[in-house]
Amino acid sequence: MIMEQPATVQAEESFVISQPLSKNAQKRAAKAARLQEQKIERRAREKEAKKRKRRERAQAGDAEPRKRRKMGGLDQNPFAAQVVIDLGFDDMMTDKEVTSLTSQLAYTYSANRRSHTPFTSLLFTSLNGRTKERLDGINDAGHKRWTNTEWWEEGYDRIWTPKSDPRDGDEDLDVRRASVVYLTADSEEELMELKEGEIYVIGGICDHNRYKDLCLNKAETSSIRHARLPIGRYIASLTTRKVLTVNQVFEILLKWVETRDWEQAFWSVIPKRKFQGKITGVDATLEGEHVEEDEHQEDQQYADGAQEVASSEDGEENDQGNRVSSSQPQPVPTTA
Repeated sequence: MIMEQPATVQAEESFVISQPLSKNAQKRAAKAARLQEQKIERRAREKEAKKRKRRERAQAGDAEPRKRRKMGGLDQNPFAAQVVIDLGFDDMMTDKEVTSLTSQLAYTYSANRRSHTPFTSLLFTSLNGRTKERLDGINDAGHKRWTNTEWWEEGYDRIWTPKSDPRDGDEDLDVRRASVVYLTADSEEELMELKEGEIYVIGGICDHNRYKDLCLNKAETSSIRHARLPIGRYIASLTTRKVLTVNQVFEILLKWVETRDWEQAFWSVIPKRKFQGKITGVDATLEGEHVEEDEHQEDQQYADGAQEVASSEDGEENDQGNRVSSSQPQPVPTTA
């Protein structure tokens, strides 16, 4: 026996089914469909290009596979300092901002791996919440296979706590703490040079600059040094106070290590669209610790590109050299 639905229920369902999408919703749906179609086509072209190259190598008699450059290879000259990405802001971001942040982490790792003067290691601290869930869901937790990286659920203060190494004395712990510098544009101190043996912390938060003095207050609470990138000293053609992504801040540090020239580092990394007009003063200083692009289109590009970066890197890496957080932390370099 089939029960007939009440007339009111049928009317409600009919209303829901017949309710048309708004014009904006239709445009968003059409745009999402186009982007997905373009992504599928792009990946198909990339796969075909790889197959074509393999066939060409085989026809040329080059049976030996191409050797891939590894961290610490002969063509690299590592810089003996460590960069820490502080991920302890998961509960202060929206889902979209978390997505953007995890994408930037992939680009950060890729930049270091492909640099001729990479930092000796990358440390990601306070990994938890939605950030951890999203990273675990990309390429079957591919971040765990990134070489020369560490992932801690604990905060960066683990670097100088007594648990770091039971053999360390108080003096060793004090040296470690003194070697840490938190990069924040709200600091009164300028970072004029990078030094081997030091540890540089970048705040991993996408917030559209909502939180004032966030990283500065965190550094002061931890009783560690803090400094800002000297952007205002070298660049005075920014129309407004802007923020940089995590990977842009990191790439500026990489470029300085390569060239020992801040001005060249800024001009080569900061997007050219930000250099408009001629202004000076405090408003010309970029945030060194915040990590959000203003353009929604760039957010989409980061989201689309994250898995591609992770996938391309995953095929070239192995587990050797990767150190995932354990009960005993790895020693942090403190000397040149």
